[in-house]
Amino acid sequence: MASEVLEETKKTIISRLPERVKVAKVEFEGPEVVIYTKNPEIITENGDLIRNLAKDLRKRIIIRSDKTVLLEPEKTIEKVHEIVPEDAQISDISFDDVTCEVIIEALKPGLVIGKYGVTSREIVKQTGWAPKILRTPPIKSEIIGRIRNTVKNSSKERKKFLQNLGQKIHTGSKYENDWARLTSMGGFKEVGRSCSLLQTPNSKVLLDCGVNVAANEDKNSFPFLNVPEFNIQDLDAVVISHAHLDHCGFVPYLYHYGYEGPVYCTTATRDLMTLLQLDHIDIAQREDNPLPFNTKHVQKCIKHTICLDYGEVTDISSDIRLTLHNAGHILGSAMCHMHIGDGSHNLVYTGDFKYERSRLLEPATTRFPRAETVVMESTYGGRDDVHPSRNSAEKEMMKTIYKTLKRGGKVLVPVFAVGRAQELMIVLEEYMHHGMIEEVPIYIDGMIWEATAIHTARPEYLSKDLRDQIFHMGRNPFVSDSFIKVTNTNQRKDIVEGEPCIILSTSGMLTGGNSVEYFKCLCEDERNTLIFVGYQSEGSLGKRIQKGYKEIPLEHNNKTRVFNVKMEINTIHGFSGHSNRRQLMDYVKRLSPRPDKIIVCHGDPYKTVDLASSIHRSYKMETKTPLNLECTRIQ
Repeated sequence: MASEVLEETKKTIISRLPERVKVAKVEFEGPEVVIYTKNPEIITENGDLIRNLAKDLRKRIIIRSDKTVLLEPEKTIEKVHEIVPEDAQISDISFDDVTCEVIIEALKPGLVIGKYGVTSREIVKQTGWAPKILRTPPIKSEIIGRIRNTVKNSSKERKKFLQNLGQKIHTGSKYENDWARLTSMGGFKEVGRSCSLLQTPNSKVLLDCGVNVAANEDKNSFPFLNVPEFNIQDLDAVVISHAHLDHCGFVPYLYHYGYEGPVYCTTATRDLMTLLQLDHIDIAQREDNPLPFNTKHVQKCIKHTICLDYGEVTDISSDIRLTLHNAGHILGSAMCHMHIGDGSHNLVYTGDFKYERSRLLEPATTRFPRAETVVMESTYGGRDDVHPSRNSAEKEMMKTIYKTLKRGGKVLVPVFAVGRAQELMIVLEEYMHHGMIEEVPIYIDGMIWEATAIHTARPEYLSKDLRDQIFHMGRNPFVSDSFIKVTNTNQRKDIVEGEPCIILSTSGMLTGGNSVEYFKCLCEDERNTLIFVGYQSEGSLGKRIQKGYKEIPLEHNNKTRVFNVKMEINTIHGFSGHSNRRQLMDYVKRLSPRPDKIIVCHGDPYKTVDLASSIHRSYKMETKTPLNLECTRIQ
């Protein structure tokens, strides 16, 4: 069936292209149709032709040269340097013989692309190689380097995987799309291990697959993959909304368990997801609590990940099209719009989202082509979850920091490495730059530095104001001299014994990482301050401290010791990457088009129910609050 579809597609393409275009072959590679031609410059110079063809076929189209017309690599490198302006600052040029791509890394990739793509088209015209243009991170990123090497070194394997996937996607539906349902496998009436199974008569797609890092036992840590309707062999796709572990931490286990299919997410999510998964494995091994997967399964996940841009419509199965939209939560976070069947039903899965502009990101998208069902989070959905504005939160934080530094203390901020850390870095750099707080060292510990490097490599996901500041004003807050990377234990000892300073350290809930070690050293000095800026889940050390516990037993020098908390404890809510109650209600109000049904998840039980009942009362919408293991029919 797929071969018939491919043959029909090839005939359509050949009939629509000018006669002088020599088509060597046409292949399905995952969701894309790849056209190999002996004169690609003719097609690339006529962008409208391909855009219209893709629109008519309702498929993504990639143009590549046939191997017979490729210029030798050495001469290609010379040509690239001739064509591309020196200001682009090319850092590396390599080749992928399998995909016939020349991979160009540059500090200013926009200059490699050129205005309206003129420079990249010239590269195709003079060399035959299709340019794959990558940004050189201003801060060197070990993770991005590893990912790029993994993808490059597995090119043959990846192409075979994509070809097999393409055959599967384009086979066509066997059954009529007259129903769709959602099985709650984690993250319903709880925060952590988010996981849902979307089923249609033709497809099974997993929406997120996370872990609960604060759980005390395995049965509460991982999603319910043992539900009867879930079979790893029948799974068509995994869609990841964003990189936090409670949404992606269990994906490597799927590959350990036998999954061979794709993971769909944004490029930034792939990078950050890899960072957090590897760190999760490393911490578990150090704590002698190994996970049921290892680094080779993370590597397999990288090889099987298909990255999508916001707004890019993609077939992920025979009857489901996926489009990702900005969620405003962390870098690359996405709301997942699923177009089921030929428009028979449309589902939006919000993941975690922030419906407010921040210094780091634009607010979450509210407009979709269609949306009959919306599955939304409720982390701060309780009627009492009223947070201050971002501006008020910034002022409160600076006031707290000012007081602490004045009395000779140190400020410890346990922070999530991804999102909150970068938001705070921007704020602290801004206030110090304008002399509004004392210039003291800001120590960056744990994964924060690597996560920040990834942010610098993916500026297209940042807010417009921040992009303008980086590209037009030439001031990148992330590379400020105020920030000092912490690299070893001796340096940490000097920090806690030294002069007043600000410390940003992982983990954000004090469930592990270096923030716990800083806490032990600083908590018994009343001059110091601990500031919480993110969600503290039940069972975490952070939650106990937040509740006011003054005697905290912790392991110290291989013995349990009780630490007496004398430092000031402060919680500032306005920096959260989640929407508060008012924003959640306002988000539903502004959804366009208006959905028929809202399914509420990702929140404590009373907050989930409170938000759902308020939505029902205020907007007269049908709402549901399933428990884990429940199945909800959405069509």
